[in-house]
Amino acid sequence: MPTPRPLNPDYLDALYEMINTSPFPRHLPMRVTAVGWDSATVELDIERNHLQPFGIVHGGVIATLIDTATFWAGFGSLAPDAGLVNVDLKLNYLQAVSSGRLVASGKAVRLGRTLSYTEATVTGPDGALVAHGTSTLMTLPGKGLTLGVAKFL
Repeated sequence: MPTPRPLNPDYLDALYEMINTSPFPRHLPMRVTAVGWDSATVELDIERNHLQPFGIVHGGVIATLIDTATFWAGFGSLAPDAGLVNVDLKLNYLQAVSSGRLVASGKAVRLGRTLSYTEATVTGPDGALVAHGTSTLMTLPGKGLTLGVAKFL
């Protein structure tokens, strides 16, 4: 894995603002609460619109949390001018949940120059494991985010 470099707190503030005010995260709504060199945390407070007809959180909501946490867990180590895209997403639903806060915790298993492999867990309000997933991510040189702040200290 690449050598960790400290992320600039001002960059992270700008990143959280950009992510959390984007249309889809606001629509769900979910929020990215932490991005590190090789980790990320995403939170969602369960609302009525997240439930399927049987009164439990829809699998697509949980898949979105895993997709988001795995993506941002692979983002921190990228060069400032590089972007990222998911190649695949695999997950297992392990427990139904109907209320409270869901927390997706992502971490990098392998950070590569071209391909990275990340995983995430989703836990419910009681800390129980709701789902686990993995993702392969491809680095896209020249497709980085322009936030007007240096990414690394």
